[in-house]
This record gives sequence, C-alpha cells and structure tokens, in this order.
Amino acid sequence: MHNKKCFKAPKIWSCLLILVCSQFIACENSTHSKILDASEYYSSSRPFTRWWWFATKIKKEDVKHQLDWAKNNNFGGVEIAWVYPLYRYQKMYALAYGRNYPKDSSAQEWLGEDWAKIVTYTKKYADSIGLSCDFTFGSAWPVADKHISKKNRTQIFGDSTFQQLLTFSWAWPDTMYVIDHLKKAAFEEFADPFVKAINPALKGSKSALFTDSWEIKLNSTQKIWTNGFDSTFKKYFGYDILPYMIQGIDSFPEVRYDYMTHLGKYVTEGFYKPYVEKCNDLGAWSRVQCLASPTDVMTTYSLVDIPETESMLNNPNYSRIVSSSACLSSKRLVSSETFTCMYGFPHTYLHEEQTADLKIVADAMFAHGVNHHVYHGMPYNPIGSDTNTFFATTYFGPNGSLSEELPAFNSYIEKVSKHLQTGKTYSDVAVYIPHEDGIMKGAYPQERQRVWVWGEYELRYIDPPKELEGYHPLWINKHFLQKANFKNGKLEVGDASFSLLYIDVQFMDNQSLDRILEMAKSGLPVCIKNLPSEPSKIKDKSYQKKLKELLALTQVKQQFDEVKKNPPILQADSLPNYWCRVDQKGNAYIFLAQWKSKNITYPIYSGQSYSNKNLSLPLTINYNGNQSKIDVLFEPYQSVMIKVSPAGKIKLLDISFRPKDPIVRPREKQRTYF
Repeated sequence: MHNKKCFKAPKIWSCLLILVCSQFIACENSTHSKILDASEYYSSSRPFTRWWWFATKIKKEDVKHQLDWAKNNNFGGVEIAWVYPLYRYQKMYALAYGRNYPKDSSAQEWLGEDWAKIVTYTKKYADSIGLSCDFTFGSAWPVADKHISKKNRTQIFGDSTFQQLLTFSWAWPDTMYVIDHLKKAAFEEFADPFVKAINPALKGSKSALFTDSWEIKLNSTQKIWTNGFDSTFKKYFGYDILPYMIQGIDSFPEVRYDYMTHLGKYVTEGFYKPYVEKCNDLGAWSRVQCLASPTDVMTTYSLVDIPETESMLNNPNYSRIVSSSACLSSKRLVSSETFTCMYGFPHTYLHEEQTADLKIVADAMFAHGVNHHVYHGMPYNPIGSDTNTFFATTYFGPNGSLSEELPAFNSYIEKVSKHLQTGKTYSDVAVYIPHEDGIMKGAYPQERQRVWVWGEYELRYIDPPKELEGYHPLWINKHFLQKANFKNGKLEVGDASFSLLYIDVQFMDNQSLDRILEMAKSGLPVCIKNLPSEPSKIKDKSYQKKLKELLALTQVKQQFDEVKKNPPILQADSLPNYWCRVDQKGNAYIFLAQWKSKNITYPIYSGQSYSNKNLSLPLTINYNGNQSKIDVLFEPYQSVMIKVSPAGKIKLLDISFRPKDPIVRPREKQRTYF
C-alpha cells in the first residue's frame, strides 16, 4: 500500500479526559505479574512539579493556595521535596540574586508530630481537588539522616575516618550522614523514622516515593567499600582483591570490572531492592533515578516501579537507557526530572524563563522515551510572594514568567504524554549496550564528569549506531538477555519483540556470549561488528571458541545489511529524534520532535528555539508490511504526532502548541559548574 499525503501540524488543542486510576502490587523481579496501563499509576497524563519545601513554617493556607494554583494551571500532581532553611544558602547564591533570607527557627521539626500533620493535611487536600501527591524519601540527597550510626555510614577503601556529610537538609544545622548504600541494615536505619512519620500521609490515593540520583562524593582514587566486601569477593571470583585495591584498582581494568560487578550486586541488594520493597510495603510506588549508580543501570532500573531519568544534567540521549529498560521490564511510565538548571548552574535568567525554551527540552525528552514529566520545580512561597527560590531550578509557581502560557503548555505536555503512555514501545533491533566497555575503559575525562561523582563509569553520552536510526533501536544488556526468549522468529523480553540483535562492543561478559550463542543456534539473527574480548580477570578458556562458533552460524554476520530482515520503520535523508509506541490494536504512535531539539546540550541556549521557517520532511513509513510516503510539515516550534494503523492508514494527531517568540540572550551569561 502506498499513500502520498502532506501533513501540517495543526494549531488547535483540546483538553484531555482524566483517566481512572487503579492500583497494583509490584513484584520484586523486573516484570510485573499483570500488564499495567499508564492509568493504573496516576489519574491523568498531566505533568507534575517538584515542590520545594524549605525548612520554614509550612502553613495550611499557603499549601492550599499553591495546590489550587497547580490544579488551575493543568498540573496533574506535585512531589514534595524537603530541603534546607533558606538562610543556609545565603552566601552561596541568595545575596547574588538580591534575596535576603533571615534566620528562621519556626519550621516544623524534621519528622516531628507537627511535620507529619502538615504533610498529611497536604496529601488530603491534594486528593480532594484531584491532584496526585508524591514524596521524596527523606530530606535532600543523597540518602542521609542525622541519626545514622557510624557503622552504617558511607565507607571508602583505606580510610576508616571518611564520612560523607549532608549539610543542606531540612534538619540543618544538624549534620546528616550519608548511608552505606551497600548495607541493607543502613537503609533500614535510615528508613525507619521516616516511614513512621510519613505513613499517615500515605492514606487515600496511591503515591510514589522518590529517591534521587546517586551522588556519592568520591574521586578517581577513592573506592566505595564496606566490611566483608573482600571476603565475599574472593569467594565469588576466586582471588584476593586487596592487593589491587592497595596498588590502585584503576591500573588493573580487568580487576576493576570484577570489582564493579561485585559492587553492583552489593548496591542492588543493599539499597535498591530494599528501597522498592519498603515503598511497596507502604502501599506506594517506587520512583527512582539510578543515574550514576555503580551498577549496571539498565538492570537496576528494571527493579523499580517508575524509572526516572533527568534532563539537561545528562544529555537527553541518556534517557534511551531508562526507556529501554522500562520496555524490556514491561514498565508503562518513564519519568523525567525535567528543566533542571535549564539555563545553567546555579540558575540563570531566574523569573525570565521562556516557554519556547521549555518546549525544546520537553520534546527532546519525549523523543527518547519519556512519557511522564516532573518539572524542576516550584518553590514553597507564602501567598502573594515569589521571592523563595531554589538554586538549581527553573521557576514554576505563581507570578513567574511562565504563568501566562503555562496552562496551554501543560495541556501540550499532557496530550503528548497520553499518546506516549499508550501500549508498548516499538523496536525492531536490540543493541547490546557497551556497559563492559565503559568499565574497562575507565573513568570519564575530567571535563565530562559531574562535580559529585568523580570516577564514574555511567554511559551518559552514547547513541545507537547511525545505521540503525530508522529502526527505533533499544538497548539490551546481560540481565535482559538472560530473561529473553527466541521464538517465532523474534527475540522477546518484556514488552519488546526484536527481529535481530546488533553488537558493536570491545568487551562482552561471558554470560552474555553464552546466551547469545544459545539463541543464535536457535535462529536469532545477529550482527556482530567486531569480535569482543572477555573483560573479567578470570577468563573462560572456551571464550574464543564460542566466538568462532557464533561467527560460523549462517544467520550471524558482521555487516548489518547482510542480516537485517525488515526495512526501517522510518526512512528519510535526515531524521529528527523520534519515539514510537504501539497500542493493543496495533496502531503505531510516532512522535517526531521539532528539529531544534536534536542534539541539544546543557545548558540550553536561551532563545535558541526561535525559528520563523517551515520545514518539510519527505518521510517513508514502513509498518506492518505496508509502506506510505508522506511529506510532514514542521511549523515553527511544532513537533508532530502521527498515528499509523495496521493497514497503513495515516492520521496526524493534534498536539500543537505555539509559544511566544523567545528573546535570544547572550550565551556567555549561561554558566555551568558541572
């Protein structure tokens, strides 16, 4: 079937119906026992905003005012985040921005009775007006509290006196101690008082409990440690790691790989699994950022109920890791902390943010699989005030520069999110993620590292190979290969069904090779561009033999053109970033992001989204054995959502939103310290 049509992004938008919310019980493993619709999480597809509660007196009338404002501006919910007293950051940024925060001792005591009462009131009032209300699990980040015993605090190898302190929490000037994330007992000690205080607020509609990205302050020579790590390591790998730790483990990449593998298990069993279990025991969902954690993050993300990524501190392409894991573990929501330090760090153009700039960021995240936005964020302010601000945010709240356009913008976010929450993520090609490469090659160069995680091995700057662009590829790793099956000509795992596996890495774990060889013998087509090496110090003597055996199979090739079975779903001379979902009836929903959102970098260039030209994209869609040739017209600021039926019928869905033309501002003012 061949259709030739020209589509133009429309200019009319309408409100969406609120979906009915239901609950589920999460399983510990990566795939839930029942398939979940997005409506089984929250009551709508509208965006949330993080709500910064500073350690000041929180009053019912102010809470009611801001929640009403959020509701009237088309937010679907809030996430309460408890942070520092405002005067704590006076010298760092407040005076520079013309703020004056006098010392305030009127705040409710952290986790005290009055604190619990105002939190419970907030949740009840949010329920009464149809807003969801989530909570961060503790104050600030990383995970810490003032009562953590010495034995349960962060440890590093070779320094018994080390402790990471958290000084910008609600409890300031009391010092909080970061927990040992390798010990379940440490998490339990942290969690017990918070659970006792927050439990009354978890009644009513179901909430998510959020934990932020991994932000343990180390450098290239300091390595995370815990008591007994060396003995369990020797038992598992058969050799003593201590001599290598003493000499400096980064000089021994193969040992470093074994160390990171073992560390990942410790962190998973000591923190992430107990965290998810605790949330579920409380009748809540776990919403988690695994960014920068010393684990195989695809595996870690598979454990949580709502995996969350982050915009701008990571390039948007990082989110494909999160959305891939979500698809392969049958998760319907991919959340994002969006608009963090959008113009730089600390915030630039405070109260001068522009909706056109927000849209370019949101579209970039949509095109990498995000379908639930949590804005960063809205500060708590008394009625009539907008002077309280957070040092790393975009300002959302009453009297901000975004207020006039915010209802329409949020309706746009709602519409796109609804479509991208439909059904399952589509892909035809699974790409083996270069996790082993990241560890074997070592830490990122200093200029690409975050201030708080020196020496990390996270894959924040990777993209699938260019030749796979139109196939909507997803990442796959060792964990998901073990769960996958090859049947009916497809590699199936979770919600995914792939025609082939693509490999272009320098290193591959032996377990992965074993599973790939097993499925390839059953008929799985494999493109393996280069022959990888085994990363571990303890080698499998048959590794090379298995590689040769793999290459000898007729459906295993080193060139993609020789193994591909289907044409790409999208073909064009140059494709914008896009994402594709398929509903239960087989309809495909393809989001094509505005061109300016491709390859954006942090911080966003204020006003860079300005464009007064239309762009036509001649596009071929190959779907379900049908081919359609269409011309898609991108108007200024517009992204496009196309619905493709199983028979190849094309329909353009209305997602238009026209922001005001932005002011282009000087780039040199937009600084970042990351």
